[in-house]
Amino acid sequence: MAGTDTGQRAFIGSFTSEGGAGITVADLDPESGALRPRHTTDAVTNPSYLALAPGGDVLYAVSETDDGAAAALTVADPARPPAPLAGPVPVRGAGPTHLALAAGHLLTANYVSGSVSALPVLDGGALGEPTAVFQDEGSGPHPERQRGPHAHAVHPDPSGRWLLTVDLGTDTVRIYALPGLRPHTAVPLRPGSGPRHLAFHPRGERAYLINELEPVITTCRWDAVDGTLEPLAETPVLPDATAGACFPSEVVVRGDGRVLWAAARGSDTVTTFELDPSGDRPEPVATTPCGGSWPRDLALGPSGRHLYAANERSGDITWFTVDPATGVPSRAGSLQAPAASCVVFG
Repeated sequence: MAGTDTGQRAFIGSFTSEGGAGITVADLDPESGALRPRHTTDAVTNPSYLALAPGGDVLYAVSETDDGAAAALTVADPARPPAPLAGPVPVRGAGPTHLALAAGHLLTANYVSGSVSALPVLDGGALGEPTAVFQDEGSGPHPERQRGPHAHAVHPDPSGRWLLTVDLGTDTVRIYALPGLRPHTAVPLRPGSGPRHLAFHPRGERAYLINELEPVITTCRWDAVDGTLEPLAETPVLPDATAGACFPSEVVVRGDGRVLWAAARGSDTVTTFELDPSGDRPEPVATTPCGGSWPRDLALGPSGRHLYAANERSGDITWFTVDPATGVPSRAGSLQAPAASCVVFG
């Protein structure tokens, strides 16, 4: 791969306060899945989660700090490091951990303050000041983690009509209508489960919630016509209930809808599940070491043949070759990335 520009890139976020580089740009070898670092920038403090604009010319990052901000960076020229389009924009919330683009806005989930912010995307991709901040309310039974709301993720649905926000502190998924971000409904989940992120089935009729406080995946029926989410069943992230404490972090569904992967910290594993045609029953197939320690993020590469774990505590991005039939990943290599928190592709 040396000396070759494939045109495909990975963008790695990391915690600058823990020794990370900030944002690392790496060239991606589509055949082997290997990553080769090209640029880094620390222009954003603690860019723990990233999102790429359609077209791939602008990269968005949260700044996971007490003050809370988001930033837009141009990545149009592969020969140059990411460059901020303007200074970071305060999100008027503390500790943003996740972001997504929807309906002409950048949405951020602000974990510490338990709120969701909407920042308009201006011409050229820069961000404007927040036009709305939605403050969650409530608590949960966990004595430390659920004393108040903790918005952890924002996910547009596949139809583009709805935004789902996941609140770990209140065991709730809140649904907003798009465009306009109009509050629609709130869906309660099992108390103490601590939902963290979700992923949609490619057909758009099922959603899979990964829970952090209880290591289970909640399968839900999703109705994009009415904007309703109905929990159906729970599946343990680790098939072996005696495997010890684990803290699930991310769930990914393969594009053909036949395979689901779930990452868990503590156990430091990636579990592969087979999905039946209905998508209702994830069946465990194999549990694989994540290649490092504390997999904070899990992502499928553009070809669908490689899976990537961002291992925060061991400081690496490990990639795996995915068996096309079973979906079981096999470790193929790793890239050093101190305090790695996420990886996205473009």
